[in-house]
Amino acid sequence: MPLQVKRIYADVDQTDGQRLFVDRLWARGISKERAALTRWDKAIAPSSDLRKQFGHDPEKFPAFKAAYLSELNQNPHTAEFLAEVASGLQQGNVTLLFGAKDEMHNNAVVLRDFITDHLTK
Repeated sequence: MPLQVKRIYADVDQTDGQRLFVDRLWARGISKERAALTRWDKAIAPSSDLRKQFGHDPEKFPAFKAAYLSELNQNPHTAEFLAEVASGLQQGNVTLLFGAKDEMHNNAVVLRDFITDHLTK
């Protein structure tokens, strides 16, 4: 089943399956009811320092990606998160939700690739 990435501001869709919000801060202007989350996984999000250093600047994305991957590899919550996503994918789709405007340069994209790499090994 597919692992998807989507802005939390986009409409909820039947194909979303489990909806996991993977940002440390709540998305402005959206209610928790409208978000229709399965879970908010703050512990898997980039650290506050890393998020601030990145500042959603596409030129800083390669450095952000490398640093976030390092954080994921050292995060004590990563193994549990990977297991939960793997279980969710056995049941249907899983959608990683993010709040950033840039749909190509954000933590959910890095996280999706990280999950895909680890679940296909």
